[in-house]
Amino acid sequence: MDDALRILEDELQSGLSRIRAATSLEELEAAQVAAIGRRSAYSEVQRSLGKMPDDERRVVGKRANEVRAELEAALAEVGLALDERAEAVSLEADRVDVSLPGRRLRAGSLHPLTITEYEIVDTFVSMGYRVAEGPEIETDWYNFTALNIPADHPARSMKDSLYVDIPGMLLRTETSAVQIHTMESQEPPVFIIAPGRVFRRETTDATHSPIFHQIEGLAVDEGITFSDLKGTLEAFAKAMFGQDLRVRMVPSYFPFVEPGAQVDVSCFKCGGRGCRVCGNGWIEILGAGMVHPAVLENVGYDSERYTGFAFGMGLERVAMLRYGIPDIRLFYEGDVRFLSQFGRVT
Repeated sequence: MDDALRILEDELQSGLSRIRAATSLEELEAAQVAAIGRRSAYSEVQRSLGKMPDDERRVVGKRANEVRAELEAALAEVGLALDERAEAVSLEADRVDVSLPGRRLRAGSLHPLTITEYEIVDTFVSMGYRVAEGPEIETDWYNFTALNIPADHPARSMKDSLYVDIPGMLLRTETSAVQIHTMESQEPPVFIIAPGRVFRRETTDATHSPIFHQIEGLAVDEGITFSDLKGTLEAFAKAMFGQDLRVRMVPSYFPFVEPGAQVDVSCFKCGGRGCRVCGNGWIEILGAGMVHPAVLENVGYDSERYTGFAFGMGLERVAMLRYGIPDIRLFYEGDVRFLSQFGRVT
């Protein structure tokens, strides 16, 4: 019995020394294992209790419980102190110096297509036009028939247009359909600008995309002439590309206008002398013409009384020309290195 009591006293003192000397939770855990772990001298004494006489077992067992209680109390005390110390270190590491200046978030900017669209729309709104919108899924009537596009026109085939699972419905191939919606809903005069997404079965490359953006314009009233169209587009081109720009209109064909024209501007790189950008000094920017009488009749307008003009341009093309962007795919990739070059903040 005396040996067992001596061992318990020795283990109590050595255990308290180890516990109080611990400087980390890992060291405290090691001290606990050494003091009261399964292989400790304390545990050996506990296992020997069954072999002792009853009177000795009561004395040694009581002292063993007292030793364990003291060691566990010391473990709890030191453990709490170490937890508080670790928390203090962590808080100090995370401390924020409120006297330091804050970090400014980098300001975002509008997408170059959005910037270009706003500038085009602002130009025409200043001339008295209003913005009109329409659905991106259209019927055959609004996308083709009402625009005087015949039933055998190649644009109607599935090789060029993207049809949906609803019979007679497709993703609009041009925003000209908005013109039909607008004319059906109001009497002349009509002066609208219609920006929006369009969809075509295109192969993606540096200048083509199956999804892109167009801006259509329409003016219908009594006495509108081709001269009005030319003056309007000249004002637009000079506002977008510079007052020194020259504008020419070359005959072209579109089913919904007659006569039709391709609108070119003098190259703003070389001034019209000819360079690798333009080739011959001129750059095509849009198509236009006088609204075909059949289109006016399709919406219930009197083509003998009213005339009008329409024009349409690819937003990506205008932006590429305006900013010297060589590849249309840059608009859609979301590369911050590209987008950060356009500094117009929202």
